Amino acid sequence: MSNLIEKYLAIPTTAISDATGGHTNLDAKIKPLSDHFKIAGRAVTVRLPDGENKAVLEAINIAQKGDILVIDAKGNTNRAVAGDFVASLAKGLGIQGFVVNGVIRDIAAIRELDFPVFALGTTVASGNKHGGGRVNVPIAIGGVSVQPGDFIIGDVDGVIVVPQGEEEEILKKAEEKLAKDEAREKEALANGEESIRQYIEKALSK
Repeated sequence: MSNLIEKYLAIPTTAISDATGGHTNLDAKIKPLSDHFKIAGRAVTVRLPDGENKAVLEAINIAQKGDILVIDAKGNTNRAVAGDFVASLAKGLGIQGFVVNGVIRDIAAIRELDFPVFALGTTVASGNKHGGGRVNVPIAIGGVSVQPGDFIIGDVDGVIVVPQGEEEEILKKAEEKLAKDEAREKEALANGEESIRQYIEKALSK
């Protein structure tokens, strides 16, 4: 698994999106809190009632090292699903990061922790802990269905879901696409303006 994670971390999400056909890209509103954040790993899913976050602790408790919490907060932007303390608990247990269709708080402290969080934004208000959330159930987040164990990849360009069982196939396609893009760039930029115009003319003639 660690080898798979390392290989995905080395590939930009843009190439992975091309390999998947763009069908499993999360809504672009879900952004990393810092541009350098990059994640790749298995999803532990969390479904939260509106304004609730107790199940996040349950998910942290059962997650394995390298897992990513994917949290369906129903797009709620009033109450945070986590703050810096909860993020520090997750980081201390080896969890890679959070992906949330909701908001977090203590953004400066989370950035200082260097704990990757992808979310709709931030708020000052804490979430409730009344219960009722569910862990490791099918969820929908950012317009995409996510199953427990699906592979999640995120960077500054966005977040992608690779369905469980398709990781090796998509990885191979993404690596091939990246190599093709690098060859295209080398060809187009080889001789400055001349090669650029040649490339554009060839592209337009197709």
